[in-house]
Formats: sequence, C-alpha cells, structure tokens
Amino acid sequence: MQIETKYSGTTTINEQNIITFEQGIPSFEEAKRYILLPFSDEPSPFYILQSVTEPGLAFVVMTPFSFFPEYEVELSDQTLEDLAIESEEEVALFVVLTLKETLETSTANLRGPIVVNSKKQLGKQVALNHPKYHTRHTLKPLAEQREG
Repeated sequence: MQIETKYSGTTTINEQNIITFEQGIPSFEEAKRYILLPFSDEPSPFYILQSVTEPGLAFVVMTPFSFFPEYEVELSDQTLEDLAIESEEEVALFVVLTLKETLETSTANLRGPIVVNSKKQLGKQVALNHPKYHTRHTLKPLAEQREG
C-alpha cells in the first residue's frame, strides 16, 4: 500500500504494520491508523509515527530507554484491556519528541507515552500521573536532570 507522508513523500508500507488507535491520539482523535517509519537509514531510537490517512499528521517519537534508562510506566488495567495486552513482551513504548535546533535542546514527553501492542498492532497514548515525569524533558538521562 502506498501512502503520502509528511517527511518522505510517497512511501510503500505493509498494511499488516498499521497500528490502530481506537480512540485516536489526544487532539487528533479523527486519525486512527498510523505506521511507524524509520527516522533515518541509520539504526536509531527515533521513528516517525505517520498517520496513514492524513499526510500532514506525523509525530517524531523514540523509544525512551536510550535517553531515559530509569523510565518506568505502570499501565492501568483499562489500558491493558483496551490494547488486549496479555504479556509484557507485547508492549512497545514510545515518547513524543519536540525537536529543537539541537538534539540536546529537544524535549520528550515522558508524561504521555504511546503504548503499542506490537502483536495486535493496537496503540494508545496514555497520561501518567507520576511527579517525576513531565511533558518536556530534555534529552539527557533523568539522573542528570535531577543533578542540574
């Protein structure tokens, strides 16, 4: 299947890799189908979460553990049910980035991770109520942020 993307023009995707967000993503509830695309040709923790139906709707996301190895998410029973998660191995976790001029000044939203059941291709952005997580963490480990 071919789709138009925000950053790469026309791209061919495998429909089996489409992630369905039954409730959409907050503020973008109308778009329910997304695909994870590589950020670059080089191996990287960064990806583009691209809407399949809205070419201009894409988020730069990353796996959080490269920059935040202490990051922990406890999923609610409701989230586990919504995403039909049966085991920890099915869970893929991403955080949305706000890119700035440099990687060091870019920020990650640790309060609202995107949780994906990688087996069933279901996704949901969840809101964490944890005092150490905010919507704008610079891309350095949490331990360094506490020291600085």
